[in-house]
Amino acid sequence: GFEHSSIKRSGDQLGHAEQVLTDLGAEHGFEVTATKDGRVFTPDNIARYDVFFFYTTGDLTTEGTDKNPPMTAAGKQAFLDAIRRGKGFVGTHSATDTFHSPGDRYDPKPPATLDPYIEMIGAEFIKHGQQQAARMRVADPKFPNVSQVGDGFDMLEEWYALRSFQPNLHVVLVQETEGMKDKVYQRPPFPATWARMHGAGRVFYTSMGHREDVWTNPAFQSVLLGGMAWALRNTDADVTPNIEKVTPKASDIPAEAFDPPAPKKNG
Repeated sequence: GFEHSSIKRSGDQLGHAEQVLTDLGAEHGFEVTATKDGRVFTPDNIARYDVFFFYTTGDLTTEGTDKNPPMTAAGKQAFLDAIRRGKGFVGTHSATDTFHSPGDRYDPKPPATLDPYIEMIGAEFIKHGQQQAARMRVADPKFPNVSQVGDGFDMLEEWYALRSFQPNLHVVLVQETEGMKDKVYQRPPFPATWARMHGAGRVFYTSMGHREDVWTNPAFQSVLLGGMAWALRNTDADVTPNIEKVTPKASDIPAEAFDPPAPKKNG
C-alpha cells in the first residue's frame, strides 16, 4: 500500500512520525520501540508490550511497499487475541486503511462480514478527497487532555471518510463536514477520533496524522497523548458509547459519494 512520507526512513534514521512519538514518550514517561518487521508478532514478544501503535496500510500479512518482513497469519491472530485479553491499541490515520474487509472497497454500506482487525479498531477507511482545512468538533471535553483544545479546532489535513462504525464507539472528536469540498464528504458529521473497549483491551484511534506538520501540531499531540495515556492505563476515562447521541447519522452515506477510481491506462 501507500507509504506515507511521515513514516519513511533514511537508513537507520527513524521516520518523522516515529521520531515524534519517541520524543513524546521520553517527555511523558513511556518507552517506544519502532519497527517495520512484522515477525515481532509472536506471543512471547507481544507479552513484552503494554500498547501497540499502528500507522500502517494494507494487508500486513503480505510484503508491502517497504519490503520489510510481513506479519504471519498466526501473528495477526495472536495480536488480536492479546488486545481482546487486555493489551492496549492506538491507531492513527491509515490504521483504518489496514486489513480491509472482504467485498467492495468503495461500497458505503458495511459489508456482511468485517475483518476482525476492522472490528477491533472500530471503523474502516473508504476514500479521501483533497487535503483541506476542516473542523474537528469536541464531543467529549472530559476525555484525557481534550480540554486543552477547547470546543474544537480547524486543521489542514487529508481527512478520511469512514464506514462500518462499531456501535460501542465513544466519540471524542467529530468530523464536521459542512462546507468541505469533494463529494466524499457530502454526508452528515461522523466520528473522527474515538475510544472503545475491545473485550478487556483499550482501543484509541484518530483519523489525523497524514501530514508531517500535523504530527508537530499541539492540538493533535494533546489529543494523541490523552489517548495514549488512556490506552496505557495511566489514566481512566468514561468511554460509555455515545455514537448514536453525538453522530446519529454517521452511517447515512450517499451511494454516489464513493465512485471507485478510474482504472489506470497502460502505456
